[in-house]
Amino acid sequence: MSTLERTPVKTKGTKPFMPDLVFFEPDALNYPKGQRIMDWVKAKDIPYRMTTSHNRITNLPGETEVEKYRMAKKTLVVGIRKTLTFDQSKPSAEYAIPISTGCMGHCHYCYLQTTLGAKPYIRVYVNTNDILSAAKGYIEERAPEITRFEAACTSDPVGLEHITGSLGELIRFMADEEWGRLRFVTKYHHVDPLLDIKHNGHTRIRFSINSDYIIKQFEPATSRFEERIEAAGKIARAGYPLGFIIAPIIWYDGWEEGYGELLRKLGETLPQDATKDLTFELIQHRFTKTSKAVIEKRYPKTKLEMDIEKRKKKWGRWGQNKYVYPDEQQNALREFITERIFEHFPLSRIEYFT
Repeated sequence: MSTLERTPVKTKGTKPFMPDLVFFEPDALNYPKGQRIMDWVKAKDIPYRMTTSHNRITNLPGETEVEKYRMAKKTLVVGIRKTLTFDQSKPSAEYAIPISTGCMGHCHYCYLQTTLGAKPYIRVYVNTNDILSAAKGYIEERAPEITRFEAACTSDPVGLEHITGSLGELIRFMADEEWGRLRFVTKYHHVDPLLDIKHNGHTRIRFSINSDYIIKQFEPATSRFEERIEAAGKIARAGYPLGFIIAPIIWYDGWEEGYGELLRKLGETLPQDATKDLTFELIQHRFTKTSKAVIEKRYPKTKLEMDIEKRKKKWGRWGQNKYVYPDEQQNALREFITERIFEHFPLSRIEYFT
């Protein structure tokens, strides 16, 4: 039996995100997308409120900070993106393209714990045409160099696509841009709305993967590994360039067995046509003193190791020291995982280890 004829993995199915509460900026309803989302909210009978700004959502239900945080993760805010200056997004891309902010996942280690601070609710933006016009300007400024845009710097837009359709708009736009490329990464398998879109190979879709231990311990409310790999096969068959991000790479008892099994399982289950032009990005676990405090407050029972004494200090982009693994551990992680990648995917490309 060829890899293309394998029986699909049967799973219970991680359900698409469904908010418990939705806020709208009044002006968002002047945009077709804003009105479509309002119609969807009403059809689903989801409670909604109006707000003056998507950046100032207060008085969320909950008695404790943990309760309010969990409610925020189930709160959708629909607004207008006013800041159209894009942040840099090294090493993944030249720029981050902002179509949403915040994520419904509960990954303990996530850097959004601190970058979003007291605003962990999920924001989506309805003025996609303005965002695409800004992207066009960046492309023209750099042409004839390729300009890459990362759509998942501050969110997981695949988990919101059934509500917004924004990724579809970006993919269609970038398909016609000679010097523009789109990239995004996801932990969700809900890719069906993207499969029939004309993309011209200008969008690379990557899936975040990790060892069973990491996914089970630290990635609640995300799609299971098997679901992600099944979705990766769909993406490859739809002709998209495909990639995987192994992140965060964590040193734990049994890490060699865990990451070895991860790549063996990936090699066995990924369809053969998904291994062409395959990329990997490797990111070791890191944290700041601020993120450590926030994570321990929001996930008090977490098993995530954040012992500063066991780490190496590294200057961070945002003016805070990050704590990464010492060189000896970094080298061991990089060398072992690199060897396993090329063992199972000899034609793949590792874009970076950081």
